[in-house]
Amino acid sequence: MKLSFKHQLSLVCVTLLLPALCSSQDSFTDSRATYYGSPDCYGSPRGACGFGEYGRTVNDGSVAGVSRLWKNGSGCGACYQVRCKIAQYCDENGAYVVVTDYGEGDRTDFIMSPRGYSRLGRNADASAELFKYGVVDIEYRRVPCSYSGYNIVFKVHEHSKNPDYFAVVVLYIDGTYDVTAVEMWQEDCQEWRPLRRAFGAVFDYTNPPGGEIYLRFQVSGSAGLYWVQSKSAIPSDWRAGAAYDTNVQLN
Repeated sequence: MKLSFKHQLSLVCVTLLLPALCSSQDSFTDSRATYYGSPDCYGSPRGACGFGEYGRTVNDGSVAGVSRLWKNGSGCGACYQVRCKIAQYCDENGAYVVVTDYGEGDRTDFIMSPRGYSRLGRNADASAELFKYGVVDIEYRRVPCSYSGYNIVFKVHEHSKNPDYFAVVVLYIDGTYDVTAVEMWQEDCQEWRPLRRAFGAVFDYTNPPGGEIYLRFQVSGSAGLYWVQSKSAIPSDWRAGAAYDTNVQLN
């Protein structure tokens, strides 16, 4: 199923803004968080995940760069609840952020967009005080991302050029799964061929086979590592920027 990228982006922004849709699966881990500068308080389209404009505005701009949670790029798109620990300023629910970038700070696991960081505070005045700290002690836990009926959605990356170069970026994955590998079906030799992880959530292949393209994704979750195959083929006349829903059901 091909999705309008504008429709898909709107869907993500709405669903991720509803913390009630997320239930935690893990206990909280202690760490530290800071924020980065941004002229409009949103994320950066140049984030290391390769999300582009999607990574700037997803979740209403409540996004973060991470360090040890990066996982060589497979941590891209993961959702976290982050709570700071200064009682007089910090909201008890904290902020819900999406990983869109890699970043290292002063012993921090999260470098948050200004929009995300401001949501750590219980009100506007409290948030202003937190910005003065610059770095705050936090606790975080991973929470399931919820995309209202969709599981894995990917986009043909903007750098792709039919028929010479093919790349996909995994935009989001429902639940608490990570995409660790992507393979393409090679019809002439009847086997799956691996795509290279170019960077972040971007996987590519030089001189892809002609005709429709079938992909499968290796996912990591509570059941371990396993493969899921997209139920929809990418048409032979694919173009850069097109987004697709795999229509798979994750366990």
